[in-house]
Amino acid sequence: MSAATSSAGDWLEGGELLARTLRDAGVDTVFALHGGHLESFYRGCIANDIRLVDFRHESSAGHAADGYARATGKLGVCVITAGPGFTNGVTAILNAQLDSIPTLFIVGSPPLREAETNALQGGVDQIAVTLPMVKYAHRITNTERIPDLTALAIRKATTGRRGAVLLDVPIDVLHMRAHKDDVRPAHGLNINPRPAPHPDEIKAAIAILKASERPVIVVGGEARYSNCRDDLVALAEATQIPVVSNTRGMGVFPSSHPLNGQVVGNLALLSARRPDAALLLGTRFGFRLAGRSTAFFPDDAKLIQVHSDAAELGRLRHVELPIVADVGAALTTLRTAAAAETWPQRPAWIEAVTKAPAKMLDMFPNKQGPKGIHPFWAAEAAVRAAGPDAAIVLDGGEAASWAAFHLRSNQPGHVQGVGYLGCLGTGPGQSIGAQLVDPDKRVMQITGDGAMGFHIQEFDTMSRHRLPICTIVLNNEIWGMSIHGQQIMYGANYSAISELRGTNYASVAAAFGCHAERVTEFDEIEPAIARAYASGQPSCIEIMIDPDVVHPVTVAALGTISDEKREIMIPYYENIPIRPQA
Repeated sequence: MSAATSSAGDWLEGGELLARTLRDAGVDTVFALHGGHLESFYRGCIANDIRLVDFRHESSAGHAADGYARATGKLGVCVITAGPGFTNGVTAILNAQLDSIPTLFIVGSPPLREAETNALQGGVDQIAVTLPMVKYAHRITNTERIPDLTALAIRKATTGRRGAVLLDVPIDVLHMRAHKDDVRPAHGLNINPRPAPHPDEIKAAIAILKASERPVIVVGGEARYSNCRDDLVALAEATQIPVVSNTRGMGVFPSSHPLNGQVVGNLALLSARRPDAALLLGTRFGFRLAGRSTAFFPDDAKLIQVHSDAAELGRLRHVELPIVADVGAALTTLRTAAAAETWPQRPAWIEAVTKAPAKMLDMFPNKQGPKGIHPFWAAEAAVRAAGPDAAIVLDGGEAASWAAFHLRSNQPGHVQGVGYLGCLGTGPGQSIGAQLVDPDKRVMQITGDGAMGFHIQEFDTMSRHRLPICTIVLNNEIWGMSIHGQQIMYGANYSAISELRGTNYASVAAAFGCHAERVTEFDEIEPAIARAYASGQPSCIEIMIDPDVVHPVTVAALGTISDEKREIMIPYYENIPIRPQA
């Protein structure tokens, strides 16, 4: 049937097809920055009641989609334009991928029919650039294929080991029309497979945990997407095994539960009495889990690792029992098996794990230093002032590390932090994504003065969209982790491009329309934050902290070199031993 004899309703524009597919997949919010390549899609979003949230930089739009996915457990969608829009978004794409966050990035591109013409915002193969850093990337070349290829991308992002996917949609493909009879339907939009462990694996796991003296459960990022809280709590209570979490897993097991030892890093505070067995639920070995060191788990600890990606099982450590499965499915089966057993009582071990955080309090007795507020206590006051139900987003190096110790959460997705990319500047976008999930919830971003400079323009986005996010800037006027690392390596008077002097971040935020205050005394922190939230506006509370205080994580990241060792100190990685010459 020709266009001349068909009714207008028989022909569907590419942007409409894309928006309909997202709507049918349950997407109601898209994070974006305007670009002419995507006009058809914007109109499709308006017609399909999809909210468009615009930013001042594509990277922040991508981080917002990432933050939205972390907060909701659903797909996050970012749409950005071709060329510089795409390259600006690359950092956000990779950040989401490395942290296994289910995100769909849709990128415009020049017309297919103008290939190799030195077209505007062309000259780069966006798929070739993206392939090494995403789970899946594809260029859609036919309008009628938009629905089914979008559905394929969504399935890849949200199943198995989750991650970032990218669709490149040329402007002519997006603006052209396809007849409804030629359109390939979007099948499989809501697939949610839950592969379960083999019964023999469950028996073996129960045997290891039952025989151990000091077992611990470690909750990771994959657990956040498994709706497994009830099973996890039941398992912990039946076995009386304490639970710790990494940042992405926080809140799956309620922080208020008496078996919660809070952040996994607290295991390093146990000294010689560390775990002899661990059930790792959806977490990977890497720098967030002490790398190849034994800081958290001794060499002889028996490890049970549950993960959707077999390649992660035993990546850096021997794993006694590797299990490829969905965390929720594994916990359902483990809970049932554990309930049928009689478990040993371990009151001393539970107390050691759950009381370990108190050891940090004794390390920093003074709230005010000679050059500013102590950052440990500044972060503590900020988290406390936010309240127990607030969503907290961390950004920066030492600033994020100071705050991470104090975090507590009774809801999954309420804590977001710096991930495997080690990327600064994620905080503004992620906090916006978290706030849009629930406009009435308190959201706090805690960042350093260095990290705040990456995307300070998003104060404008918060103001325009009337998002009452409270941003805490821990300002020591230096790149804290950088200069402290330099001085550990080269002496107390050394620095190289690591100082940041004179910027008043509160004034900058005020100019963007935010409530803003600068705080110099510890006792001023909580009242200032109370005023910030009472204002109903986006806000910035700048806290001046002591630049001489070094976070223990910085010291640990550089390691120590004793007189007996011959090593080259390497910042943030393992030191390199110097082999004796023959």
